[in-house]
Amino acid sequence: MPSTETQDTKRTDDERNVPDIDGLTDAARRILDAASEAFYWEGIQAVGIDTIIDRAGVARGTLYNNFGSKDELIAAYLQGRHETWLRFLSEVSERGQHPQDRLLAAFDAYGEYLITDGFRGCAFTNAMAELPDWDHPAQVVARRHKESIREQFSTAAAEAGFLHPDTVAARLHLLVEGAWVTAITQRSGGPLADARALAEQLLDTETQHD
Repeated sequence: MPSTETQDTKRTDDERNVPDIDGLTDAARRILDAASEAFYWEGIQAVGIDTIIDRAGVARGTLYNNFGSKDELIAAYLQGRHETWLRFLSEVSERGQHPQDRLLAAFDAYGEYLITDGFRGCAFTNAMAELPDWDHPAQVVARRHKESIREQFSTAAAEAGFLHPDTVAARLHLLVEGAWVTAITQRSGGPLADARALAEQLLDTETQHD
């Protein structure tokens, strides 16, 4: 059973507003695009508001009118990454012919994303490391993202007929997260391939419905 602290944290996160990045004005979209690229490739703490408004070609007031603060802009950046990632994961999952394939799709998706993003790493993990304040709006988005991946594992495990889908999900999530970090440090897709093989072995040992 989750600890009281975990339950309280999840409840608090769920009650917070999700950054709304739909229907942005052209200027707001330019701001978010400029910030997203800069935050990911250069680091959140290293990039200031002046850099963002200069690259977006907007006035300072335009940024604050649309996003309120740098903190909220960071949260919007992560929300955009979250939505993009879930779409990509869904596309990769649909390649499989069996529900169990969806459980392995995340390993394939992370491997493809790793190469595309030049081994820069997970935007959410990076943000959590740079922003230690647990209540920072970007921390909330990052935690939601990680939880959504675990929930996708759990849903896929249930559809594949496993008796304990949450347990399967927790173990696979741990595998993929660890492999992702190791792949970044080694600048190699090998750890994700190894983790995928371990995941297949794990699934073979888990009990399924008759």
